[in-house]
Amino acid sequence: MPLKLQDASVSDFNAVFDKFRSELPNNKANFILFLADKDPSTSLSWCPDCVRAEPVIYKKLEAASDDIALLRAYVGDRPTWRNPRHPWRVDSRFKLTGVPTLVRWEANDKISGRLEDHEAHVEKKIDALIAN
Repeated sequence: MPLKLQDASVSDFNAVFDKFRSELPNNKANFILFLADKDPSTSLSWCPDCVRAEPVIYKKLEAASDDIALLRAYVGDRPTWRNPRHPWRVDSRFKLTGVPTLVRWEANDKISGRLEDHEAHVEKKIDALIAN
């Protein structure tokens, strides 16, 4: 089955997240990938960890035979993300400390698994999160 993608920024996250949550029962697994915005001048992420992890994450999720939904949540540019009061840093649901962060989101509005920036590119860990 194809990977179901949705994109959100900080400004439209709540509306997109509500739609994502309403569709949870339709999927075998639901993930949120918090990642850095792309630099408009280069079309590349300003975050080297995101550049390294994104292709691996997409490859693994697309290879899964189950229906999987992925909400890509873009944290903003570097100065926006570096603000200690960034909404997703202080949100008790997410408590982000770095990007990329891949979380498995469950129907009970809880995270059942998480890969932080230093491990989000590790294929075996992504496989384990998918199989969780």
